[in-house]
Amino acid sequence: MGENLIIFNARIATPHGHSARKGSEMSELHVIENGTVEVTDGIITYVGVARGNERAGYHRGFYQYDANGRCLLPGFVDSHTHFVFGGERSEEFSWRLKGDSYMSIMERGGGIASTVKATRKQSFVELRNRGKKFLKKMTTMGITTVEGKSGYGLDKETELLQLEVMASLNSDEHKAIDIISTYLGAHALPKEYAGRGDEYIEYIIAEVLPEVKRRELASCCDIFCEKGVFSVEQSRRLLTAAKEMGFSLKLHADEIVTLGGAELAAELGALSADHLLHASDDGIRDMAATNVVATLLPLTAFSLKEPYARARDMINAGCAVALATDLNPGSCFSGSVPLTIALACIYMGLSVEEAITAFTLNGAAALGRADKIGSIEVGKQGDMILLNSSKYEVLPYYVGMNCVEVTIKGGILYINEE
Repeated sequence: MGENLIIFNARIATPHGHSARKGSEMSELHVIENGTVEVTDGIITYVGVARGNERAGYHRGFYQYDANGRCLLPGFVDSHTHFVFGGERSEEFSWRLKGDSYMSIMERGGGIASTVKATRKQSFVELRNRGKKFLKKMTTMGITTVEGKSGYGLDKETELLQLEVMASLNSDEHKAIDIISTYLGAHALPKEYAGRGDEYIEYIIAEVLPEVKRRELASCCDIFCEKGVFSVEQSRRLLTAAKEMGFSLKLHADEIVTLGGAELAAELGALSADHLLHASDDGIRDMAATNVVATLLPLTAFSLKEPYARARDMINAGCAVALATDLNPGSCFSGSVPLTIALACIYMGLSVEEAITAFTLNGAAALGRADKIGSIEVGKQGDMILLNSSKYEVLPYYVGMNCVEVTIKGGILYINEE
């Protein structure tokens, strides 16, 4: 349920469209000075210049909010996170600081396997309470829609439990954030299937995916397509089966080595390919040609001390680029929107306008929701954020510090008191 709201005297800045913006389109923001947005029952019904009657009694039933000239943007869409999990891996972080690689830690029983062990011990309530805390922090940074992945169970029971937790959080009557759930059972090979990757893929297809679909616990299916994890052929097998069952597709692709994940995402018509630190030129061209969103995760590259994905090359090639935090307990224990934007602009070559599009409309497209969220347009959800300045350029300027003062979800205002 949404609210009726009129927010006026705002400097509105938003991308436009019902699909991802590609290439040079990403820099195109529509700016309205002294703008007004009207939200009726949670849906935007007017966007434009002030009409002169914003404060009038004609609008009975509408809460009226004066933006005092501050910048109004679409709510952020964090299209890649793993926010439901048990345990923590701070010791592994210290190992990486001493020179151990992410893959070497996985090979010695750490990494994802460590979180799987901890998550399997958690109850529904424990996982839900922790996940809810993450959601509250996300709201203060302006996230109005978030994707959450399973992948820390690697067995049927715990994978379903993670997805049930997300479904429960998403059904809260007074939630401030929408959750799009993704099934990532193929996040790693569980110890029970050591050396039997093909059998594990078949197990997922036969036993788990049908149950996830029957219970409507996830709309997307993802896989970690990577050397030493799941091959391109194994990924193709799983994702083809998932597509036949009606799931939208996403891939962890070309993160550690150049393997062909970007090309596979294009071949299968995935919503997005994510990470892409080592995506090939052919993969970039294929994604651009097939409208696969390239979801880039600068916080992860930063945390792992790896080269950043080639965002500038991707945009110049005509790709649609999205930004997301990749909040997870191992490679990136951070959900910082401010730092994500700063890294994207400072080290990956995105303009501020491109970063805004990447974290709003293109993030929505990476979840198959660009027709409903991601921009301030009539007919879309009343999901917006109000900055502490009239200038959206403050987003990367506030390096790692939050400049979101108000988050608006379906016309309901959440004042950031931090």
